[in-house]
Amino acid sequence: MKLNLYDVVIEPLITEKISKAAETMSQYGFRVHPQANKKEIKAAVEKIFSVHVESVNTLNVRGKWRRVRHVPGKTTAWKKAIVTLQKGEKIDMTK
Repeated sequence: MKLNLYDVVIEPLITEKISKAAETMSQYGFRVHPQANKKEIKAAVEKIFSVHVESVNTLNVRGKWRRVRHVPGKTTAWKKAIVTLQKGEKIDMTK
């Protein structure tokens, strides 16, 4: 399935762990489409943010069981991508 560039990257992830990795190792986290592969993610990030991607690591995050008003349910499963940029490059997440 061919995805649009803006359908591949859903949103950036901003957590303490990813913020620290961005400062020290030029790694950034994104929530991505579940059917996107590493090549599509790399192309989308390079085109959207005008940077050079060195590597992409992906992982599927399982949904967790939660209880709302005594009714059990499961949160949505999603895919996470950790993108490593070439040395000296940054993505401004505050825009």
